[in-house]
Formats: sequence, C-alpha cells, structure tokens
Amino acid sequence: MLPRVPPVLLGGLHCCSGVPSVARGSPMLPRCPHGCWVSPFLPLADPISPQVARPQAAMAVEPLICADTATRVSSVLNRDVKQFGKKHMFDASEETCWNSDQGTCQWVTLDFPRTVKVSQLHIQFQGGFSSRLCTLEGCRAGEELVKISALYPEDINAMQRFQVEETVLDKLKITFENSTDFFGRIVVYHLGVLGERL
Repeated sequence: MLPRVPPVLLGGLHCCSGVPSVARGSPMLPRCPHGCWVSPFLPLADPISPQVARPQAAMAVEPLICADTATRVSSVLNRDVKQFGKKHMFDASEETCWNSDQGTCQWVTLDFPRTVKVSQLHIQFQGGFSSRLCTLEGCRAGEELVKISALYPEDINAMQRFQVEETVLDKLKITFENSTDFFGRIVVYHLGVLGERL
C-alpha cells in the first residue's frame, strides 16, 4: 500500500473555482475540474470561474397603482359611476367591476404620482366582455404617448398576467381595441400594473 501523501496547502494559492489548492504533483490527491490539485478535506466549489459574472436575482416587482394614481376611462355604462365606475377595478372585490358603455376602442389611462418602470400587467375581464387586443402606450411627463406593446388576452373570467417590455414612464394608456361583445362593451374586475418605483 502506498503511503498517503499529506496535503500541503500553498499559502494564498487557490484553484480557479475558489478552492484552496495544494502541492501539485501528488498522485494521492484529486484534481478539480480545472486540473488543479485540491485537498480531499475541502469540498469542490461550483466549477465556474470567478471571472464569469453570475446572474443577479431579478428585482422584485410591486404594485404601482396607488391612491394617488390619477385614473380616467373612456366611458361608464349608463354613466352609473357608483355601480360601474373605474374605482372598482382597484378595490380588490370580486363583486364589483368597471363596465364601459358601448362603442369601439374603450380605454383606461393611469397617471402615476412618480416615475415608474412597468414590467407586468394583470387584468381580469368578464367573459364575453373582454378584448382580444389590448394596446399599451406610455410616455414621460409632458411627452407624447408611444406604443409599448400589444397583448392578446383570452375571452375568459380568470385573471390573466402579461409580461411587457420594461418601460420607464409617468403615464400609461391601455386601449381595448377588439371587444368580444357585439356592442363593444368592456367589463374589467381587476386591473394591476406591476414594476418598480423610481
């Protein structure tokens, strides 16, 4: 039986994966994935060179619509704001909703109290009164609206969540361009915009 060669740590020398290396040339010591001799008493690190940038955790998103967000809508059914007004899109109740009047291209605008970076849109329609195409436009304060993206929701009752191109803006407009209702009415139970406050 060959005598065991004790590992001799070289001061300050590390394998390229960050594991301290030992004297090279010892037949009794294992090599790391990069060919360095490593001590059997030390675990191998993840074989990624420290020079390679590791992916950073994604920044957590948060709801951007608050009490200070100024909201406008294209219309309200029978002008009955109490029963069908815009506020019902944000009250977290499954019993209330914004119900537009009839007509093509209903819309919602949101003016945020501070600049935000939008990355997600959550929306819950009433099936039969949804939109097959939603166009998102946005701008900074004092600028003209520009198109951000087009979304294609399903005609269902469930909450639908969409990733959108991250955009820094102060104002967001959502246009419902293709209602599934013959008269063009839109019914929204919940509308959420998520991202970061800047």
